Amino acid sequence: MHTVHMLDENENENENENGDGLPRLGLVFRARTWSGTPEVREPDKCLEWAWFDPSRLPEPIVPYTRLAIDGILGGRLYSEMGW
Repeated sequence: MHTVHMLDENENENENENGDGLPRLGLVFRARTWSGTPEVREPDKCLEWAWFDPSRLPEPIVPYTRLAIDGILGGRLYSEMGW
């Protein structure tokens, strides 16, 4: 597993999903191998785990997730949101 993207998010003006409006630093990792079956451990936050083609992601999608995926596809290691 290795880091493929870092997202620096400052959503002070619009509270983030945690409701506190504090800045966040998101790290996105790529795993080339794994074992087991993914399972939803926070059903109040996530409906299911599924694999999607990056060009055909379901909607709605969380804005910071979209930004990170677009950054990875564009070959960028870093993105900012809300600064």
